[in-house]
Amino acid sequence: MTTALTELTGVRHPIVQPGMGWVAGPRLVSATAEAGALGILASATMSAERLRAAVREVAARTDRPFGVNLRADAGDAAERVRIIIEEGVRVASFALAPSRELIARLKDAGVVVIPTVGARRHAEKVAAWGADAVVVQGAEGGGHTGEVATTVLLPQVVDAVDIPVVAAGGFHDGRGLVAALAFGAAGVAMGTRFLLTSDSTVPAAVKARYLAASVRDVTVTRKVDGLPHRMLRTDLVTALERSGRPAALLRAVRHAAAFRKQAGTGWARMVRDGLAMKRGAELTWSQVLLAANTPMMLRAGLVEGRTDAGVLASGQVAGLIDDLPSCAELVGRVMAEAAATLDRLEAGHPA
Repeated sequence: MTTALTELTGVRHPIVQPGMGWVAGPRLVSATAEAGALGILASATMSAERLRAAVREVAARTDRPFGVNLRADAGDAAERVRIIIEEGVRVASFALAPSRELIARLKDAGVVVIPTVGARRHAEKVAAWGADAVVVQGAEGGGHTGEVATTVLLPQVVDAVDIPVVAAGGFHDGRGLVAALAFGAAGVAMGTRFLLTSDSTVPAAVKARYLAASVRDVTVTRKVDGLPHRMLRTDLVTALERSGRPAALLRAVRHAAAFRKQAGTGWARMVRDGLAMKRGAELTWSQVLLAANTPMMLRAGLVEGRTDAGVLASGQVAGLIDDLPSCAELVGRVMAEAAATLDRLEAGHPA
């Protein structure tokens, strides 16, 4: 299936595995790329040195295109862009809108720039700055999320920009891909669906928690980092929602110290990143401090398997997933379902 996304990135299928922190490592990204989709390496939880090593590991596993996700407000964003360029990475994606200068530097080096946004005005901004495409995540998506459903947000953005749009939030099968294409998208991104594959390094017991979840077991809370965050409801999430602000801020300080050690980040850089986050997202200092919770609480859940001390970011679509295919099996199945759906529609048999 050829779309504007496949032509832009060089992948075979219009499917994206997004850069999920602690999940989208070299194994998952290379397996996705080998399956013909666009795998994106998550770099926000890596040091710059580890990022370079991870990029080289993916390149050693596959010769197909892949991408790297960056935090645009990170103090060392320019250094990470340099690594992407030097290592010949095909695509750079961003969780927050990158600056006009970062976009220009990447594009001058031949790197495809695809930011992720959650509002039409943000899509319009990055398109005006030269982004090659944009991922649009609706409220159903996992992790930090907005309030507008994908079926409302997607056509808004498609009508507002003249670059390819990738739909995210609520997608897991071929029917969803066809629906996104009907809305005018050039492909879909499926975070939770790729997390729940046999190629994902998330612990088996944690995957079992996802598979057992219903749609109602996925909730949105602000208690982790002060921002709307969609995740599985666990006993920990319930306890966090009952805790007061002093306890939350104390926990954030501890997690900030732990993340600094884990990522090899100095306090000065963390302060600079906090200032950038405060400006870019218009956060209070309390929210910036609470944001230090996110990396370590996600690591506890998604890497260490500690649901008692960590959180499990999840899209609502987790309630519809009941198996753990390989990336190759998943991509092949989605494309077969999409073809069958299109055949039914053409024959006048939508159901």
